[in-house]
Amino acid sequence: MVGVIRKYPGLKLLAKAAMLAAFVGLGSGISSAQPLTARTDQQRRDALPSSAMKHAESMAAATSATSDVKPVRRAAVTGPYYVDFRARTAATYGHAFVWYGKTSEKQVEVAGLAPAGDEIPYLLGHLIFVPSETGASYGDLDEQYLTASYRVYLNEADAKKVFAHIKHLQDTSPLWNAATINCTAFLGRIATFMGLNAPFHLLKPEEYVNKLRELNGGRKTVQLEPGRG
Repeated sequence: MVGVIRKYPGLKLLAKAAMLAAFVGLGSGISSAQPLTARTDQQRRDALPSSAMKHAESMAAATSATSDVKPVRRAAVTGPYYVDFRARTAATYGHAFVWYGKTSEKQVEVAGLAPAGDEIPYLLGHLIFVPSETGASYGDLDEQYLTASYRVYLNEADAKKVFAHIKHLQDTSPLWNAATINCTAFLGRIATFMGLNAPFHLLKPEEYVNKLRELNGGRKTVQLEPGRG
């Protein structure tokens, strides 16, 4: 073969060209095969993380949903009994009184301090002490006259003590006076017995009830101190 190439020099050049073309073709095949293999491997890698990613995303969503779930707040136990400090309109500056009873019953008890009789005792009560009445007065049961209300709840044991105290105040309050022993002072004695902070008694009834709520932070339940009553 070497002798033939020496005899025909042109064949030498042709042989080199053929070898070069074969080498280039081989290199091209290798280089083209590598991206194909790489693409195949990449597709496989992409396929696996895709399912894994979906699983991770579903787990993250579940975790997020769990973290977003807020604990259920249970309604505060208010107690089956209540005392409702109330104010209503009247011919002059209003009247303050209490409703008290059991939440499951429509019937309510009413207690308050007012001058007994008509306008004459009321007018005289701004100067002297006059006979009083401590039950329901005109308008106490009518919601249309209501101007303020502050209701607190008690358990049965405490309610019995508070209700007994209210009745005791009714039995031992024979006199009324606009400046000293008036309707707001009567409410203050009930509130103090219950452990509530009571405002100054010379406020107008509506202002008194609203101030009573404010001084006690609007609390909804009352629990008597041990030994009270």
